[in-house]
Amino acid sequence: MTWIVFALVSWAVGYWANYKLANSALRQTRLVKLAVPMIFGVTVMAVWEGMVRGLDVPHVILPPPSAIAERFAGSLPVLWVDFVQTFVKGALSGYVIGCGAAFLVAVLIDRSPFLQRGLLPVGNFIAALPIVGTAPILVMWFGFDWQSKAAVVVAMVFFPVLVNTVQGLTATDRMQRDLMATYSASYWQTLTKLRLPAAMPAVFNGLKIATTLALIGAIVAEFFGSPIKGMGFRISTEVGKLGLDMVWAEITVAALAGSAFYGAVALLEKGVTFWHPSQRG
Repeated sequence: MTWIVFALVSWAVGYWANYKLANSALRQTRLVKLAVPMIFGVTVMAVWEGMVRGLDVPHVILPPPSAIAERFAGSLPVLWVDFVQTFVKGALSGYVIGCGAAFLVAVLIDRSPFLQRGLLPVGNFIAALPIVGTAPILVMWFGFDWQSKAAVVVAMVFFPVLVNTVQGLTATDRMQRDLMATYSASYWQTLTKLRLPAAMPAVFNGLKIATTLALIGAIVAEFFGSPIKGMGFRISTEVGKLGLDMVWAEITVAALAGSAFYGAVALLEKGVTFWHPSQRG
């Protein structure tokens, strides 16, 4: 009963604190904008801890945050090796290759109406294929190490970035293009000085979507074969051993890595598209 009361009090205090901050005169300040999600996160952890312990939920079903934190702290070397294998080697390399290739193909499609009519429908079809169907095939083609995971990531991020980039290259209006024509600008001068800068908001939309797809693709691909390391490998093996605290520790690493990756791309977007209305205020 004590833990149940702790959970209820934590929820009430967190709700009161966020309500006061959200309605205060300082709600638009950077400090308050950071404090609100932090208070919400701490409240969720406290309620989770109290309800799991108060209701005697078995740890094989849902371990409390304290048990996850203890396992996390005691497994840092293993978690680091898994992080490097899955995120750095698989997700990040596949992300760079897939997004870079998508950008180049988008420029070719923009240059060739034939490719725009023929390649985009094929791309939409391939993008709709389920990862659980394509991942085993790519693992068999490229082996069980990180190269096959990178190939899965390339397949997942390529077409979202391609479609957003192609759409972004049409963001300029006819008057702007006619103005470049009056300056006798070539296609490539118009592309680099007018159309690519205008396309950056759409390009970064695709890049941000791809950050989450990259990590998901690398983890899921490891379910179908990998060396004895990696987030997906660890999750699948620990589930079989009912080590749910380790599974949640791996999920925590994935969540932190994915959030940091998304934040880095969003920060880069803010620096590149500072002129866009979405970045003001």
